[in-house]
Amino acid sequence: MKVVIVLMLLAVLVALGSAGGLMLRKGRQPGAQDSSMAKALAVRVGLSIALFLLILVAWHFGWIRPTGIPLST
Repeated sequence: MKVVIVLMLLAVLVALGSAGGLMLRKGRQPGAQDSSMAKALAVRVGLSIALFLLILVAWHFGWIRPTGIPLST
């Protein structure tokens, strides 16, 4: 389960980087990349929501457990 969570976090970062790259190159072709950037951001939001729901479901079924931060003595 931890691998799936890490892979989804990486996918969110890739989508965010893709949107950032499209935003930086926007000056060359004004109309064409606006929709591409919006799609990349929509993918990022969708992946973030799916990841949040996956973590909630995994916690509910006991696939992952919150352990907290260990306190040093």
